[in-house]
Amino acid sequence: MELTQIIKKPIITEKSTHLVTEENRYTFQVDKRVTKSQIKKAVELLFGVHVVGVKTVNIPGQTQRVGRTRRLVKLPGFKKAVIEIKKGEKIEGFEVGG
Repeated sequence: MELTQIIKKPIITEKSTHLVTEENRYTFQVDKRVTKSQIKKAVELLFGVHVVGVKTVNIPGQTQRVGRTRRLVKLPGFKKAVIEIKKGEKIEGFEVGG
């Protein structure tokens, strides 16, 4: 699997922004089939940082009511990875303004 297919997109929420500023941890949505070692290798090569640790969690899909008849639709789940990098290093694009 290619490196660009392993990491799908960053997850930017209030909690993940707090993790970046306080604990130097970054949150990404990753492919469901990858392992922690593959995630570590991809982050190190794509962003040029040293990874200290990787934690993953599978988020199950949620159900929603949609449409005029309010029928139930199941949304797909995804895999989330929280990556801790070496102190003093940063990943560009996650800077908090203000």
